[in-house]
Order: sequence, then structure tokens, then C-alpha cells
Amino acid sequence: MMTQNIFKFPAKSEWQSLLTRPTLEKKNLRELVQDIFSEVKLNGDSALQDFSEKFDGVKIEQFSVSNEEIENASAEVSEDLKNAIKQAKDNILKFHNSQKNEINKIETQPGISCWRESRAIENVGLYIPGGTAPLFSTILMLAIPAKIAGCKNIILCTPPQKDGKINPVILFTAQLCGVEKIYKVGGAQAIAALTFGTETVPKVDKIFGPGNQYVTAAKELAVDNGVAIDMPAGPSEVLVIADSSANPEFCAADLLSQAEHGIDSQVIFIATDETIFEKTLEEINLQVEELPRNEIAKKALENSRFILLDSVENALEFSNLYAPEHLILSIENPENYIDLIVNAGSVFLGNYSPEAAGDYATGTNHTLPTNGFARNYSGVSLDSFVKKITFQNLTEIGLKNIGKSVELMAEAEGLFAHKNAVSLRLKSLENGI
Repeated sequence: MMTQNIFKFPAKSEWQSLLTRPTLEKKNLRELVQDIFSEVKLNGDSALQDFSEKFDGVKIEQFSVSNEEIENASAEVSEDLKNAIKQAKDNILKFHNSQKNEINKIETQPGISCWRESRAIENVGLYIPGGTAPLFSTILMLAIPAKIAGCKNIILCTPPQKDGKINPVILFTAQLCGVEKIYKVGGAQAIAALTFGTETVPKVDKIFGPGNQYVTAAKELAVDNGVAIDMPAGPSEVLVIADSSANPEFCAADLLSQAEHGIDSQVIFIATDETIFEKTLEEINLQVEELPRNEIAKKALENSRFILLDSVENALEFSNLYAPEHLILSIENPENYIDLIVNAGSVFLGNYSPEAAGDYATGTNHTLPTNGFARNYSGVSLDSFVKKITFQNLTEIGLKNIGKSVELMAEAEGLFAHKNAVSLRLKSLENGI
């Protein structure tokens, strides 16, 4: 534990310096990704093959995953894991099905009906990391709402392993969720392929999914090229607030569960009880040594903050300024503080609500805004996969009721063709035509 990361009762004037997040060296990053985009746009599959060999160390002849590969992969996954994934799928399906909205027609004035209907985004791309931690759980989080929304084409890209194959659990989960178009391509080149389309990989309208700094930069470039993305992304993060009722062992485990994501992950621990604070720090030092990814976790802890404050209210004020991806309230009666939470991606209430449960199987979505974007972005939901189209229907009475107002407003803006579109109709009604 780095002692310079420990802060006891800092004044509010010092908070701003504690809110900073770790940043990776981005020198030439955008230029490098732009070069990848240009190559993929120009040379398609040939460029993808070159980049797969260069970055993944594997030569790919056929990017599409065959049905035979999917069937073989399924046989490699244990029944226990399959059942666990199925349980998670059922919960995620149930929660996201609840987000469907019925059409609600409103009469704003007699003769004027307005309503809104959802339409699925037809072509969506799902990016699933497959490096040090193949995130098959993200398939559940993205493919399930895409299917519920009715997206016509769901395209999944994930990097191949050194043997040229896709991780079998990724393939099993994709098949379970009904994803049929799977491609062995990762990194910024996968995002470029989804942005422009190649001979093999289809172009999409919106790209979802997490990734490293190159994938994140590539998603930003995708937007520049007319393709939408789920949200701006950054390293994973958690903020834990603990009072005297917290369990230090649990708090340490929650903090480390985020720290092991990557060296650029960040964890923030805020306690209002000094005994809990000290015991949690001790537990972190003990538990980190037992982790297979402890070197990654230790690096992340160097970028983290451990803060002692005098009240839960002040802790939540700090949290709202930080706007964490994940917020854990390890406090007594956490429901009493819900109204004070303004900025957070997903919130976990009480000592028995670990963030890891939400990552996998509670039913909520784990694709969440990071890097402070919880101030103005929501996590992925059913709405992420649809567009909302508004409708209005005016009867003769409806047009008469608002016609004069529209004429006056259009004339005031100097838009006389707008005025005329109403005036002609009103005149027709007056003349009985």
C-alpha cells in the first residue's frame, strides 16, 4: 500500500486534487489508430490479416467463426459453468425485458394526438475483449438487450488466441444468446472493420463494448466516421463508502475486484470510522498477495485513494463529484441515502451486495460510464439498442386549435413557407374544400 495514497479528513478545498484519475500515455495513440483505420478502409480483410499477425501474433485465413467451431467450443465448457451462465442470462433477460415501454398516445389538445415508438437499430457491433481476461459476461450484457430490441444484424468481434481460435466460453455464450455472426478480429482493427465494413465483416450503425486504450481511441474515431458508440470509455473503477457497520474483509475484496481489471483501474475507499478504515487497509495488503493477478492489482492500487471523512453525507458529496462507474454503500440502512446519490453508473447497497454480483448475474447491465461520464451518461440498457420516433396526428379540429399560433410563430421567425403550409390548410377548411 502506498502511504501517499492515504488521506485523513482532507479539507474540501483539497478534494479536487483527490478526484484525478490515472491517465495513460497517449502520445501518438490517435495517429496510430488513424493509420489502422485508413489501412482497413483501403484494404479490408487483407489489412485485418496483417494487423492480426502484427498485434495478436497469429495468422488468420478465415475471420468468420464456423458452426463446427461453435459446436466444438461448447463441448469444452463445463456443465457447471454453462449452468452459471444460463442463470445469469435468465436474470439479465428478466431485468431488460422489464424495460420495454408501451406506446402511450397523448392528446395535447382536442384533435392533436402525439406519441412515441421504438425502432431497433438494425446493425449493431459487439466488441468482446479476449486478452488477459476474456469477458464472455459482456456478451450477455450486450446481446440480450440487442435481441429483445429486435436488432436485425448482431455482429460480434473478438480477438483470436495464439492458436487462432476463439475462447470456447465466448463462443458458447454467443450461441446461447443467439449471436450467429462472429469474427476473429480484435483491437482497433476490429472497430475499424465494424466502422467501414470489409469483404467479410459487415459495417454496423452502432458499436458496443469495452476495450483497451486502442479500442477506446478507435471508438472515438468511429464516431468521426458516422458510426455511433454506446458511451465514452475509460478504465474500470469503483468507489466504496463504509461506516462502522462495514465488514473490512468485504470492503477489501470489493476494492481488489476492480483493481485486478488493469493497471490503469482506480479504486476509491472512503470510510467514516477509523477502525474500519485501518482494518480495510490491512485486509487489502493480505488479500492482494493471494490474487493470481496481484501485480496488476498492486499497480492499480498505486493510482488509488484511501480517504477518511467524518460523515456518510460528506462521503456521498465526494462521490458525486467523482461520479464513479460503480458505487458500493457498505453502510447501515443504505436505502436512506439513495436520494443523495446524483452521479453513479451502478449502485450496490449493503454488505451483501458485491459489485462482482452485478458484473455477472444480478440482472443489471455491467456496461457502464467510466472516467466521470456518469455525470451525463447512463449504462447500457434496452434503450441503447433502439431509436425513439415521435408521431403526431392532427384532425381538422386539431389544426384549427393551433393553426393561428403556428402562423404567428413562423412569421416571427421569418419562415413564411412554414406559415403558408398551415395557412393554406386553414383556408381550405374555411372554404369547405
